[in-house]
Amino acid sequence: MFVIALVLALPVGAAELAVLPAADHADWQAVGRINSSGYRKRDMCSGVLIAPDQVLTAAHCVAEPDGTVAKPADFTFVAGWLRGEAADAVTVKSIWVHPDAYATGGLNIRYDIALLTLERAAAVAPLPILKASGDAPFGIVGYSTKRPHMLGAAFNCESERLSNIIQLDCAVLPGNSGSPVLTQTSDGWSVTAIVSAMGRNGALAVPVSRLD
Repeated sequence: MFVIALVLALPVGAAELAVLPAADHADWQAVGRINSSGYRKRDMCSGVLIAPDQVLTAAHCVAEPDGTVAKPADFTFVAGWLRGEAADAVTVKSIWVHPDAYATGGLNIRYDIALLTLERAAAVAPLPILKASGDAPFGIVGYSTKRPHMLGAAFNCESERLSNIIQLDCAVLPGNSGSPVLTQTSDGWSVTAIVSAMGRNGALAVPVSRLD
């Protein structure tokens, strides 16, 4: 299994992303589960479609702790998963992991980002990316292992820059790794970072500018 827990465990009773109402799921079908060995497994991360056949997620979702990248065919991107039904499910064709993510032998969360190319275009509209950090508040939308069949979401996260990482005051759980961090513009929501881990004061996210 290639999905690892977040960096720091949450204390008992810690907050988490609120359940997104089922009626709102249709607006977020670009967010999906990244499942290993079949799309009905419980073990998963989150990911977001940013082009018809490309998905952003966290590097640690598709690599072992030493940086060995898994076989692409071991993963399926399941878009818009809701209570046993999906908008689409597409096998991964290739995986790009940021070259600095495991350059020192272990995970450097400042570069914990990966891009998955799918076998075909997914049947949902992608979300745009915004390489500037934008203005708070930020949003997070993703799946967790605690509630794997419905999206969780928060749209009021405040942020702070910490050594090339964005820290958000919203809490995340295992499974939320790879979730998009969103910023709102006049054109709607765009992906500005990817959730990597849970720190002491909130979620830690990698800016999409790391793709450059």
